[in-house]
Amino acid sequence: MRKACLALLLAASVTPAFAQDKTVDLKVSHWVPASHPLQKSLEDWVAAVNKDSGGTITGKVFPAQQLGKAFDHYDMARDGIADVTYVNPGYQPGRFPIIGAGELPFLISDAKGGSEGLDAWYRKYAEKEMKDVKYCLAFVHSPSSFHSRTKKIVMPEDVKGMKIRPAHATMANFVTALGGTNVQSSAPEVRDIIERGVADAVTFPWGSLVLFGIDKVTKYDMDAPLYTTTFVFVINKDKYNAMSDKQKAAIDKNCSTEMAGVVGEYWGKFEDGGIDKVKAEEGHEVYKLTPDQTAAWKKAAEPLVKTWSEGAKKAGIDPDAALSELKASLKKYNALAE
Repeated sequence: MRKACLALLLAASVTPAFAQDKTVDLKVSHWVPASHPLQKSLEDWVAAVNKDSGGTITGKVFPAQQLGKAFDHYDMARDGIADVTYVNPGYQPGRFPIIGAGELPFLISDAKGGSEGLDAWYRKYAEKEMKDVKYCLAFVHSPSSFHSRTKKIVMPEDVKGMKIRPAHATMANFVTALGGTNVQSSAPEVRDIIERGVADAVTFPWGSLVLFGIDKVTKYDMDAPLYTTTFVFVINKDKYNAMSDKQKAAIDKNCSTEMAGVVGEYWGKFEDGGIDKVKAEEGHEVYKLTPDQTAAWKKAAEPLVKTWSEGAKKAGIDPDAALSELKASLKKYNALAE
């Protein structure tokens, strides 16, 4: 009888273990090389979610377009081809017009604060613009500029007649307005199109210029904070909705403005470190703009605000109010460009 009672007590003591959440395994996909800082950021993100979920959420990061092309990553999350994906919204012009505000030239000055400011601002708009996925966070890389194979780009008029691979939709509009021709490609394809003469120049951040080997086929590098690129992490809705409350809380904790800053800062330091690497390379001319040249670029970029505003208005928001909100958010996080 005593043994039977002990057995019952033992069974009762271990019952909660059987009620533990089911293990969820996440397929996390991105399209840059495994050597890119984003790989570690996503691995760290998975580790943080694992810890906060009590070990019930696990995940594997698939780099370098293993699960699908760069341009498809939003739809991959929507359709469940991957559970968490890294997206460049500007790769699909016109589809995500609101977040495009973060691409406007001479707006964001810093990767960490810029990521925090962008994410804090975009959260309410993401519910509308990215409604068929679970939005996680948004971030930017360090401000970047032109890198050219054929000639030095100093003034806006120098773009005329050039074939340029733009970073996103806003820079594509800028190139067109300046009389250049856009050459569309994802980041992993840039070196090839420049080497083959399909493109003459690219807008690209510094560290990634070296990582993708684009520095081997370019010569002239403008050192100016011309633009940033917006990125997001998004999650398959069905995967998220099937989780327990504790698991959802673990995801939500790591889909925060603070985490956006962590990702942005880590990537930003990597990109900033690329400037000295390119300067040290033989055959590269790295040059800064004078105040007058900078003023000319800012003036040339002014119509892009109107273009963005028109797209945002079609998306159903007040563009003037939204842009003012974004600038206030960037200022709060010390990342509003002068």
